[in-house]
Amino acid sequence: MPASTLIRREGTLTMERVPLPQIAHTYGTPCYAYSRAQIERQYRRWDSAFGDHPHLVCYALKANATAGVIELLAAQGSGFDAVSIGEVIRAVRAGGDPKRICFSGVGKSRQEMRIALALGIRCFNAESPAELARLNAVAGEMGKTAPVSLRIIPDVDAHTHANITTGLRTNKFGIALEEAFELYRRIPTDFPNLEIEGLSCHIGSQILSIEPFERTCDVVLGFVRRLHEAGVTLRHIDFGGGAGVPYRKGEKELSPEEVVSLFVRRVRAEAPDPDTEIIVEPGRSMIAEAGVLLTTVEYVKKGPGTFDFCIVDAAMTDLIRPALYGAWHEIVQTGPKTPRPGSLPVTVVGPVCESSDKLGEGRMLDPEEGDVLAILTAGAYGASMASTFNSRRLPMEVLVDGSTVTPLRRSAVLEDITEPEIPLGMVKHPPVTPAMLEAARRAGGRD
Repeated sequence: MPASTLIRREGTLTMERVPLPQIAHTYGTPCYAYSRAQIERQYRRWDSAFGDHPHLVCYALKANATAGVIELLAAQGSGFDAVSIGEVIRAVRAGGDPKRICFSGVGKSRQEMRIALALGIRCFNAESPAELARLNAVAGEMGKTAPVSLRIIPDVDAHTHANITTGLRTNKFGIALEEAFELYRRIPTDFPNLEIEGLSCHIGSQILSIEPFERTCDVVLGFVRRLHEAGVTLRHIDFGGGAGVPYRKGEKELSPEEVVSLFVRRVRAEAPDPDTEIIVEPGRSMIAEAGVLLTTVEYVKKGPGTFDFCIVDAAMTDLIRPALYGAWHEIVQTGPKTPRPGSLPVTVVGPVCESSDKLGEGRMLDPEEGDVLAILTAGAYGASMASTFNSRRLPMEVLVDGSTVTPLRRSAVLEDITEPEIPLGMVKHPPVTPAMLEAARRAGGRD
């Protein structure tokens, strides 16, 4: 995380001007804390890198769809990339302009299409011939014309984790080039309720080298020229997202400036219209380094002799990336503490009943019960992928703005666990009541 956002003051880790242990004490843990300054800084980097070239920065909502985060970006003028109608609705409710929303995803339902058309979104990124046919029928039923781009498969290896590679023919996303070419030619005659808006692609996530984007430009711009020769005009080219951030010491970000410079240079030199609008969809790059996950040490348990277990109150239900991808996140003490000589490395684990519930292995932390730890670079694919597995509550989220902390969600209580569910009514006198839980809280128990 940038030094200007997360620094130590007299040994205590602070975000902007707020000590992180103070946030943990006030709001409890697990708790995500996001830096407003860092979020807005990243948006400005992406936006300003284009200079005067026509463009639209569409924040990828899947990275973090918390309403307050969306509201911040909408106020900056950001567009949004959505992959469900839920994300579309979240963006609009938080102030996003529907005309700046692109709707991707391989499984759009008729209902999703109807709502998106009624809202007047910027573009549907269609991912199959069947989707085009369905969208054409739905738009016709509504008396509307649906703006579409075809998501093509550039078949470029992004050299990232297999689960977040999206641009190969073996992935479920997009349409092969030859099939897409024929579909573009057929749209004006075979799909009268569709209007060609542009072309889109996406090759993967957490990409730390510019080389895969260079090869994507080769494929995309060659295809755009071929479409132009066939009489197909595109208003925009959507290159997707994927720019990576440093999770480990020694890694370097793939900067917005480097990515945008490549796209602008290649489009101006090779597109039939050098002023073709460019769309990008940064998600991780926008939010990952703005967030930390705060967690409290519950126990330290002796291990097999070479390491100990540090059991914390956060779990894979709050941050699933280490369990799902084997992802690395730096974990640090928030207080003024350094490991004692001879202390063993620890494996940081959560309370979930899964052996994969590990947040980090081989960490030198010398933890004690009650210590507050910070899991860094956790703003992306953290809260947005959280679950209630093991009947756990969702993590708290707050926004840090200078010396001010604003909650981004209502603090979860134990009663929330079953609140959406409808019981059969067979139990007339539930043994656990809200009054009992409140009494336990007042007695000093930490939720």
